[in-house]
Amino acid sequence: MITIEDFTIKDFKSSKILEKILNRAKTFEKDYIDKVRDIIENVISHKDEALYKYTLEFDGIDLRKEGIEIPKEAIENAYKDLDENTKKALQFSYERVYKFHENQKEKSFITEEEGIMLGQRVLPVESAGLYVPGGKAAYPSSVIMNAVPAKVAGVSNIYMVCPKPTKEVLAAAYICGIDRVFRIGGAQSIAALAYGTQTIPAVEKIVGPGNIYVATAKRLVYGIVGIDMVAGPSEVLIIADASADPSFVAMDMLSQAEHDELASAILITNCEDLAYSVAKEIDVFLSQLERKDIASKSIENYGAIFIVKNLEKACELSNMIAPEHLEISTENPFELLGFIKNAGAIFLGEYTVEALGDYCLGPNHTLPTGRSARFSSALGVYDFVKRSSVLYVSKKGFEKVKYHAYNLAKIEGLHAHASSIELRGL
Repeated sequence: MITIEDFTIKDFKSSKILEKILNRAKTFEKDYIDKVRDIIENVISHKDEALYKYTLEFDGIDLRKEGIEIPKEAIENAYKDLDENTKKALQFSYERVYKFHENQKEKSFITEEEGIMLGQRVLPVESAGLYVPGGKAAYPSSVIMNAVPAKVAGVSNIYMVCPKPTKEVLAAAYICGIDRVFRIGGAQSIAALAYGTQTIPAVEKIVGPGNIYVATAKRLVYGIVGIDMVAGPSEVLIIADASADPSFVAMDMLSQAEHDELASAILITNCEDLAYSVAKEIDVFLSQLERKDIASKSIENYGAIFIVKNLEKACELSNMIAPEHLEISTENPFELLGFIKNAGAIFLGEYTVEALGDYCLGPNHTLPTGRSARFSSALGVYDFVKRSSVLYVSKKGFEKVKYHAYNLAKIEGLHAHASSIELRGL
């Protein structure tokens, strides 16, 4: 049963379910951090031996027999074994995602003034590790979404880790041209990518969503390597008015709820009739879902329908929640776009269903969760590049700026700084 709350008669701050949703990301990590730290330390100390141990313990795979790395021939064969419709769908997705991400490429630049040249040099990181989940479901789409921006950025070495890759996942790796694929997952795979083992090279950047062990491990290795974000369970928020189709809204909410028991699905509406119609549709659809046990727990614990006075209030509440996916299913969705400040991705109109964005529209589906859309963005080409400032000053240019720099150094009490300027001719 989904919770329905009427915010036309009460304040946002009084809602226990809203508080629970807002604090969802903080609830679990503390229970895992010590265990994850032990796993990381063990991988640092014992390298491949630790991977054998944890993969057998957590995934039931004997890597001594199966091998840590999946041979290139097996990856190619996985692609060849696919039916033509699956091949076409994966290729279609790859091409659209690639085309979209090409627009994100940054250019190096140089500016010139008298005696001074200043610029920025943009280069790709040399290597990246992609985490692809392989537990409760197979996600070839995650392979594409993680690999494409790295390819567009020009990353030379792209590695993938996945504990139990299906042939579809391996086929996606083949299409994307991933250099090496390793049959490991969990916190141990993040540690291996961060520090390296006998088999797995250390990388400069780790990206991709995973479970709580993976998210915690990424947080702990940040600084040794770069990461994209600390991703939490999936979430969707739908703003809808009386024009929305209740069945569309209900199924879109369940499409997130089926991901994970910790996923969150929220409807905010100014129409009481829609609120109760959607609640009824959710109950009907839930009984028909293959993953109904997972979806039911998600809806019960982190699902909610909020009734508000007007659509501006809906946007205000949405900005507070800062959802990963925001669908706007109203009569004039573009009118609300200007009110939205915090969202990972914004889907406008009832046919812009979030599931399309998951697979083949083009924008990346690796998005900030747990309210981090307030300060972070979708995975993109910019996650796989580094920027270096480039500076050149001639003697003439030095004359132009030296006094100001000297005075600022003196103000800050950094006398060697000041002297380094003075020695060159104040």
